[in-house]
Order: sequence, then structure tokens, then C-alpha cells
Amino acid sequence: MNPVSAEQQALLERYRSSHIGVFGLPGLVLSHGDGAYVHDVDGNRYLDLLGGIAVNALGHGHPELVAAISRQAGAAVHVSNFFTTPAQIEAAEALLRICAAPTGSGVFFCNSGSEAVETAIKLSRRTGRREIVAVGGAFHGRTTGAVSLTHKEAYRAPFEPLLPGVTHVAPGDAAALRAAVGPDTAMVLLEPIQGEAGVVPTPPGYLAEAREITREAGALLVLDEIQTGIGRTGAWFAHQLEGIVPDAITVAKGLGGGVPIGALVTFGPEVTGLLTAGQHGSTFGGNPLACSAALAVLSTIESEGLIEHAVEAGDFLVDRVESLDHPLVTGVRGAGLLRAIRLARPIAPASTAIARRHGFIVNPVAPDALRLAPPLIITTDQLATFVDALPAILDEADKETA
Repeated sequence: MNPVSAEQQALLERYRSSHIGVFGLPGLVLSHGDGAYVHDVDGNRYLDLLGGIAVNALGHGHPELVAAISRQAGAAVHVSNFFTTPAQIEAAEALLRICAAPTGSGVFFCNSGSEAVETAIKLSRRTGRREIVAVGGAFHGRTTGAVSLTHKEAYRAPFEPLLPGVTHVAPGDAAALRAAVGPDTAMVLLEPIQGEAGVVPTPPGYLAEAREITREAGALLVLDEIQTGIGRTGAWFAHQLEGIVPDAITVAKGLGGGVPIGALVTFGPEVTGLLTAGQHGSTFGGNPLACSAALAVLSTIESEGLIEHAVEAGDFLVDRVESLDHPLVTGVRGAGLLRAIRLARPIAPASTAIARRHGFIVNPVAPDALRLAPPLIITTDQLATFVDALPAILDEADKETA
């Protein structure tokens, strides 16, 4: 891979001088993508193994998504929520169908995962209770309410005091969860797989126990499916692999295939009825452009068998990585096409930079773990090119950090 050109360096400097620096300086200036690849302004191509952090479910430039957005843009990009559109109605119906939600369930569309979590917080307040239980390692977003439920101290501390009444318990510990949930608990919020904590699945049976604990206490069980949903883990939603029915889920990321959209889905009339007219809203939530994109994503995942492919491609990736028998690889965790390659040493940041020089985009989700969340359309041949390059990437990173 060629070094970054003067043109790209100049663009990055313009970024630095025009943006609030919450993201730091980006690693690349990307110009376009095609399929599972992205290209920078210098003409270099990279296999996108991060998919916009589990967003680009159909990859880049998928003809069905492009056509749906183009058609809708020519008809109406936005209408106010004094009105509705066929796209908004059909997208809500499609979400309820893939959730297997009972009659009386409902959808609230918003623009992001954080906004979906904020909606869940307001939903929980309508129970008349005020306490919320989340878990250690949780990441639920950066808005004030969402960051109150996020566990990482670095995200929380600069903005305290945050929402009162939030308790974090040890992840995967059902006894700790049971001890924390009581008559004042409004909601328990859980990720079926903790994404930002390092792609860490909940233990088998934990979600079922959480369902039992919350039902006994009269608390809501809300599952954060923002990163795990929309086919990524080998089912429409990761909780379906456990066979449980929550009270609500939050959805975003892959739902729009890159067009910003989020949603709270409530299960059953009792939960749906907690929020009534005038109690919540969003100017851009459910706009027809985003809803048309969501419809295209959902229908294409079905027509192209991408949920089944996520299972097959994920299994292929695990088998190939583990068969390397490399001393720096200690295993692979996750499900479907949401995976983390576990490393024996904290070389993930160095490995990410070196992987980029080799033409691969991955994410150092933890010092000793590389996160992969590629487009669901990625092929096993494409995954194989990364696995074949991985030993050299890790060896180089090991030398750099020794």
C-alpha cells in the first residue's frame, strides 16, 4: 500500500481545522465503495471488514439500496410527522414481522441507536418506576441518557452528574442481576453480545434468566440489538437465537444499510401503550427516505439469503482463523458476522494500522482483540484473503510493539 499522498494529507488537515475533534484525526479519506471494498482518494482499495461498524449490511453501492433511495428521493425525501407515508408504514410492518412481535406491538422510528435508547429510557419512566439496571462493559450510546447506561468511565466522567438511579452489575452474572432487580426497577437493558466491550457474548441461558428475573419483578426487559440485529449474528435479532421474547428492543446500524435510521420496537399492547400521543417525537424519525432504505435492506437480506450466509461465512472465518494455529491468536468469539479475533498480546492497535497497509480495515475493539463486522454480502474468498494475510500482519505488529 502506498503512503498517504499530499492531497490526502491536505484533506485531513482541512478536516482537523473544520471539525470539533471528538473523533480525533481520521485514518483515511475515503472516496467511494463497491461491494465489500472501499477506496481512498489516492486510489487504494481496502477490504472493509468493519462495515461502517456493523452498518453497511449490503456493502457499498448495492443496486437494490441505490434504486430504493433514488426512487424515494424523486418522490419525497421528507414529510413532517403530522403525516405519514407508505414507506413509513411498510417499514414498521416489516420490522414487526421479522421480530415475530405479537398483535398490539409497535415501532417508534428515530435517527440513531442512541436515540432509540433514549426512547427506551422514557418508556421505562412511564412504568412509574425510576431505577435502571445495566451491566459492566455495556455500551449504549453517547447522548446523556444513553451514556448514563454505558459503563466505561472515560465516556461517563466528563459529563456527570448523569441520570440517577442507574446500577451496573457484573456481566453474565445472573445472581448479581437478580440481586439488583427489585420493586423499584423500571428496566433492565442488556446487549445479547457486548459489542464495544470486545464482542463478548452473554453466557448461554443468561438472557432467559434475565427474562425470568424481570418478569417476576414487574420490570421491563429491553435488549440493545443495535449492533447485533438485522441478520448479523445468524438470526434477524440475536435474542431470537435464545428463544426469548423481550418487552422491547432497540435497533439501528444495519437497518438502513448506511442511511441513518433507528427504532424502538415494543412487544405487546401493554408495553406499547406506555407512550402516548405527545410524549415523544422526532422531526426526522421515520422519514420516507430512511424508511425506503430500511425496506430495501430487509427485503434484500431475505431475497439473497444473507442471514444463512452470515452463519456460513462466520463459521468459515472461525475455522480458517483457528486453523492458522498462530501463537498470537487465542481464539475467535462472537456469532455470525460479528466476531472478535482474540490475541495473546495487546497488539490490536498496531495490527489495525498494519492491516490497513495490507489493504484491510479492522477495528481494535480491545487491546487484545480485533473486531470484524463486515458487510453481510462478503464472500468466503474475500474473507480468506484476510486470513491468509493475518499471520504476517500479527508478526509485524508483534515486532513493532516488542
